[in-house]
Amino acid sequence: MTDETPEAEPIRCVRVLLAEDQSMVREALAALLSLEGDIDVVAQVARGDEVVAAVLEHRVQVAVLDIEMPGMTGIEAAALVKRQSPGTKVVIATTFGRPGYLRRAMESGADAFLVKDAPAAELAEAVRRVLRGERVIDPTLAAAALAEGANPLTGREVDVLAAAADGAVNAEIARRLHLSEGTVRNYLSMAIQKTGARNRAEAVRMAKEKGWL
Repeated sequence: MTDETPEAEPIRCVRVLLAEDQSMVREALAALLSLEGDIDVVAQVARGDEVVAAVLEHRVQVAVLDIEMPGMTGIEAAALVKRQSPGTKVVIATTFGRPGYLRRAMESGADAFLVKDAPAAELAEAVRRVLRGERVIDPTLAAAALAEGANPLTGREVDVLAAAADGAVNAEIARRLHLSEGTVRNYLSMAIQKTGARNRAEAVRMAKEKGWL
């Protein structure tokens, strides 16, 4: 017989990626999550188009993504992660708590949607819950999304409005999207009508505020 005490099994930490373009916010989140005994922030990126490569390289289990990032939005990155690493869970944590963003995030395959002013403990718990197969959505945003209703814009109307956001003229939008100028005018007209805006600039602003762009 021996009186040696068996070694305790090591705690298996959740491997987490943080994607956030503001370095101070990203580093603060990393520091707070690292205080949790079962979470390990194994990678940090500042651009949306760096997310998938980091997920694959570091065998990330949960990717925590901001929405507004250079290179690619968090919503676009979430869709790519789900295609290229289906087992990875995605948590969208954003300052922009807009119902339209919530709908688009869920359509992209995101497993959770939280606003950044939530306590760090809430984000940590969301990481654990999505790993268990649960879906986590900020309840206030969920109620707002139901009240807001679906995005009335078609995919092409969204594309044209997004292309018009930097002030591009119809000819430039047509060239970018491989459409005729007449088709661009029609899409813009429909988008203006559906948003209740007075012009394209106002339609862009309103669509952004709703989270449709």
